[in-house]
Amino acid sequence: MQSLARGLAVIRAFDEEHPEMTLSDVARRTDLSRAAARRFLLTLAALGYVRSDGRTFSLTPQVLRLGFAYLASQTLPDVAQPHLQDLSERIHESTSVAVLDGDDIVYVARRATTRIMTVSIRVGTRFPAYATSMGRVLLAGLPDDQRQAYLEGVRLERLTPQTVASVEALRRSLDEVRETGWCVLDQELELGLRSLAVPIHDPRGQVVAAANVSTKVMSTERGQLQGYLDALRDTARAIEEDLRVQG
Repeated sequence: MQSLARGLAVIRAFDEEHPEMTLSDVARRTDLSRAAARRFLLTLAALGYVRSDGRTFSLTPQVLRLGFAYLASQTLPDVAQPHLQDLSERIHESTSVAVLDGDDIVYVARRATTRIMTVSIRVGTRFPAYATSMGRVLLAGLPDDQRQAYLEGVRLERLTPQTVASVEALRRSLDEVRETGWCVLDQELELGLRSLAVPIHDPRGQVVAAANVSTKVMSTERGQLQGYLDALRDTARAIEEDLRVQG
């Protein structure tokens, strides 16, 4: 079990800022000894998940199979995608669906009209939940004990000058989102980005995902973004109905 955990830690050490690393880099980012890091890298290379030019290591496309195995077993992405596409074509804005994974949101479906962030968003992209509208919706939908545990453990990083700065402010925001059933965030994840999100419920009424519309500040006023709320709620309800029918 420990070997599996360490092997996965080595894979997770590679990210957008660290697409290629030396043995020393990997050891440092995973808190492994050089010998242990080398052993796991060689094993992953033998399995086809890692390649090396003799000095640096990088992941291979085969790693995608690990994520797509999960996505392929889920109905949510397949159900959500056509509804996102329909909404995006009607309002001419980018739309997405995400789920909560630990302290992050993970995009599981997306329809982009234009690139609105410096980071390219695709299925599998992760962002800290506290700084995203979908994350706030998902956190607000957690049972009270889970939400409290999150608030007690979260470390808030100021991603922009607008990012929520305190746990108490985040708590108030989650209370408001739980009461209203929607969330607008203004440039908390990235300057120039606004987004609106609503929850997606399972047949038992539990919040299992969130849907959003994201826009550029320069092209959409905050009030105009909120004007998409009814359409976004209709999309979320359509996804919920399809999930219910599919069981």
